[in-house]
Amino acid sequence: MTSTETYTPDPRRWRALSVTLAAGFMSLLDVSIVSVALPSIQQGLGTNPAGAQWVVSGYALTFGLALVPAGRLGDAFGRRRMFLIALTAFVLFSAACGAAPTIGLLVVARLLQGLAAGCLAPQNSGLIQNLFRGAERGRAFGFFGATVGISTAAGPIVGGLLLAAFGEPDGWRWIFYVNVPIGVLAVVLAARLVPRVGTGGDRKPIDWTGAALLGAAVLALLFPLVQAESGGVARYWWLFPIGAVPAGAFLWWERRELQRRQEPLLDLRLITETSGYASGALIGMVYFTGFSGVWIVFAQFFQSGLGYTPLQSGLSVTAFAVGSAVSAVVAGKLVERYGRRLTVFGLSLVTLGIAAAAVILLLVPGDVAGLCVAPALLVAGIGGGFVISPNITMTLRNVPVRMAGSAGGALQTGQRVGAAIGTALVAGVFYGVLAAAGNSYPAAIAGALALAVLTTVVALAVAVADLRHAGGGTVPEPSEHHVSHD
Repeated sequence: MTSTETYTPDPRRWRALSVTLAAGFMSLLDVSIVSVALPSIQQGLGTNPAGAQWVVSGYALTFGLALVPAGRLGDAFGRRRMFLIALTAFVLFSAACGAAPTIGLLVVARLLQGLAAGCLAPQNSGLIQNLFRGAERGRAFGFFGATVGISTAAGPIVGGLLLAAFGEPDGWRWIFYVNVPIGVLAVVLAARLVPRVGTGGDRKPIDWTGAALLGAAVLALLFPLVQAESGGVARYWWLFPIGAVPAGAFLWWERRELQRRQEPLLDLRLITETSGYASGALIGMVYFTGFSGVWIVFAQFFQSGLGYTPLQSGLSVTAFAVGSAVSAVVAGKLVERYGRRLTVFGLSLVTLGIAAAAVILLLVPGDVAGLCVAPALLVAGIGGGFVISPNITMTLRNVPVRMAGSAGGALQTGQRVGAAIGTALVAGVFYGVLAAAGNSYPAAIAGALALAVLTTVVALAVAVADLRHAGGGTVPEPSEHHVSHD
């Protein structure tokens, strides 16, 4: 079936986008913002490091589990409806996190908050597919890419500011409370501004069997990884081979659903037939493997190694967030003209910037490390903006509108898996080098950043191969019926 939907620009589309991106920024910020507050949580609730770590890992786990099923629900029942439900739940569970009297209740609230965030995230990319076309869609994805990149990098900064403002031992509660007034305002504005939009397809039953199989496979992969800092990989390594069983069953089941002319949870023809989707998803996953892991080791290096406060530590990496914010918006305007070339350029800058940061932090005195590394992180941040924004655009632009939610959910699931793998690997190298080098924090951060450079080079190789395969990498005008799916 090909889509014959006539596109009429909604006059509220840019205001609606600003509201949805503000909500998306909150949910993504909560992935990293809590890391700097773990000592405060331990002190305030009298828990051990393992218990506090679940406040971070539990959110990441349920966030990743929800993405693809929530995207499919948005495709089937309406993205505006799913967005409002998920955002309301996120606000309520944020308040529950802030008010939690014990570590057990805090972890439960964080699990539910992560589930709400995972339901919220794919609606953003789906709404962009609905509301924008052509060059406007590239610019909209540019803002979306800026939101993804900045929220990840800004978490330690915002967390440090809130802890500095509200102090110990209960300053961590305001990391969650701050979501409440912003979220309530976003719900009110979204209800007024986000239009009811069609999904371009007939409503069919939800593939709950596929959702269960995919959930089991993702859980088996993510659970050991999100527990990596407390020895989760060593304790739960057996989940990796076990997870291959539901993963294989999921692929078999989805093919069967297609043969029965049902609507699968994830149409595998996105990967095999939709131009740009498979390579873009792979680039995103590999890039996030290195990109996400560096923020934890930066925090450990500056705070544990150099004695910086959480605020000073966050400010030390501000240059990356600033560079990423500016370049992602610029990249959104240029992606129509330069296409995949922007991703190659961005990955080259990230490689250069992170490599330079590794050398600088290895050689300069600790008291000036934060200042000296800023230019290198600015270069890396500029590169990051040219990676995330164009890659999201080129990955999703040829996806049929009726599948935009599940496609966006799958793309972000790959990014979450990459982030979990990267966090485990980069942090593992950091602590391994730290022990082997006689507690030398400069050697540890240099080793961890070297691994991040290596993963970025792998992503660069994939981007170059895709550029050559595409014969230039410029972007054709998207068609809503680029692939016949029925």
